[in-house]
Amino acid sequence: MRGVTRPFGIEPLAFLVGATAVGKTRAAIALAEAAGAEIVSMDSMLVYRGMDVGTAKPSAAERARVPHHVLDRVAPNERYDVRAYLDDAEAALADIRARGGQALFVGGTGFYLKALAHGLFEGPPTDLALRAEFEARYRAEGALALHAELAAVDAELAARLHPNDRKRVLRGLEIYAQTGRPLSELQSQWRRPLPPHRLLGLTRPLDELDRRIAARTATMLAGGWIDEVRRIEAATGFSATAAQALGYPEVRRFLAGDLTRDELGAVIAQRTRRFARKQATWLRAFPVTWKHPDAALGELRAVLELDG
Repeated sequence: MRGVTRPFGIEPLAFLVGATAVGKTRAAIALAEAAGAEIVSMDSMLVYRGMDVGTAKPSAAERARVPHHVLDRVAPNERYDVRAYLDDAEAALADIRARGGQALFVGGTGFYLKALAHGLFEGPPTDLALRAEFEARYRAEGALALHAELAAVDAELAARLHPNDRKRVLRGLEIYAQTGRPLSELQSQWRRPLPPHRLLGLTRPLDELDRRIAARTATMLAGGWIDEVRRIEAATGFSATAAQALGYPEVRRFLAGDLTRDELGAVIAQRTRRFARKQATWLRAFPVTWKHPDAALGELRAVLELDG
């Protein structure tokens, strides 16, 4: 059975994290410029070529100011996962270090942060027949029955999952059926203490963040987001992973006639607000030093200990 991949080296890395729309891009560029550092993206959707407007990807002018890595890696119809990200991030880090540079990891994808710091937990390969069997049972017996079955063999995992979290409930049952061991027990080796990385988080009061989300949504819709989605649909379409990017399902619904133009902005902003709150909650599980984005540059640099 596959276990835990090696985390990145033993020396501390510098991370700038925060919820969507909090102001990470502007702060990261200022920090990297001041220290002569290079930015390694830690955002799961910036890897897709052509998905620029809706992901708020750093512009060509911003990338001219500071080198950026792990952007535009695959087409929107291609699959990209955390293992591919780790390979790309490790290559970027090696390249930066080989030139004597510093790397600043920037983004809000908490799972990427977890994988960079701890390594990547991988259970046994998926048994498609077993997966189909559990899927059929879930449909026939219902969410509560399968969740209760999970609780009987892995109480710790079941306590963390809502019965309607079908994917994770079934994965827990699959792992137990394949290994005879609870997934929570196998994952315990992955939840070891973080190495002494330097983690700076940007945060704003919720009302302030909500206003920024609404304004950014309006700006992106006015700036060509709808045309961007139309082009991608015509050229390649979206992979299952790319299709999950914030706002893209709603724009596709608009193009299909399921939403009006006025409804579109409101629905995207609402979904983004909910996502930002989940991001913030997830990131607060890490030993992050939190600062407002308007804090003095020297104050932010001190947390990251960037030279320059």
